[in-house]
Amino acid sequence: MRFSTRVRVAVTSATTAAVALLRILRHRGSIDRPRLVAGDIAPEFTLQASDGRIYRLVDYRHRHVVVLAWFPKAFTGGCTMQCESIGARASRLRALGAVVFGANVDTPDTNRQFAEALGIDFPILSDPSHATARAYRVENASGLPSRWTFYIGLDGRILSVDTDVHVSTNGTDIERALQQLQPRTA
Repeated sequence: MRFSTRVRVAVTSATTAAVALLRILRHRGSIDRPRLVAGDIAPEFTLQASDGRIYRLVDYRHRHVVVLAWFPKAFTGGCTMQCESIGARASRLRALGAVVFGANVDTPDTNRQFAEALGIDFPILSDPSHATARAYRVENASGLPSRWTFYIGLDGRILSVDTDVHVSTNGTDIERALQQLQPRTA
């Protein structure tokens, strides 16, 4: 990672933490909606990605398992580690028949810059309206998505949700989960 990228990660991390704290204090006492769980129909999405393309969940139905790895904010420390981890395993995940997306509420341009800075080759979906984050129920009190990974089966139903994502091993964890889910994804 270049020096200018490291500085941007440090500044963005600090700013994001301060803004998140203010949002949490403002939304104290909010009632959370129930989480999506295995068996639920995955909410549809049509989102622009870091590669400039538009992706729709419906385009993968009956063709590929979809992995949707939500993370809070581009150019922050944990999110950088998470995306690097997924990027290091991206070709192995594709070999398992999965289509892997990162997802956050940043703009497509920010995600393009982030993907380029990290040299990753999987698309990061942009949801600046927060509509998809709300539909997946990942938006937390800070207004940012929680770090959750969704596994969506060929039939469009959620196979599994990982709500305990470890940033440094997320790519390996996704690979392991796909191998365990394989009988259910065929």
